[in-house]
Amino acid sequence: MFSEKKEKQPQVLERNIIGKNTVIVGDVISEGDFRIDGKVEGTIKTQGRVVIGVSGTVSGKVECSNADIEGKFAGELIVHSVLSLKATAKISGDVIIGKLSVEPGAEFNATCAMKGAVKELKNGQSKKEKTA
Repeated sequence: MFSEKKEKQPQVLERNIIGKNTVIVGDVISEGDFRIDGKVEGTIKTQGRVVIGVSGTVSGKVECSNADIEGKFAGELIVHSVLSLKATAKISGDVIIGKLSVEPGAEFNATCAMKGAVKELKNGQSKKEKTA
């Protein structure tokens, strides 16, 4: 007559912190969030959020669901949802995002494409123009 209540297992999110005096060279893959206050040279791929703190520096490739950047980034950045650039952020490279939030004072020297945008062909025509 009474059904047993199934308790939901709490989802444990991994939180990875790369400290201020830490340097990582190589590729890192995780399902959890990252906070980077040190230096990373290589690739970071996660389903979570990446936070680059004021003292953090990343050069290479980052792919994540969300990102908050206060420090420096150079390379390829793929953010599936929201990229938030704080006033102290310095970004250069190629960026592909879902949404973008930029505080006044942030340096954004990158090529940027939003997911779902019409891609330009090499001859300067968009795909829609070419089919017409």
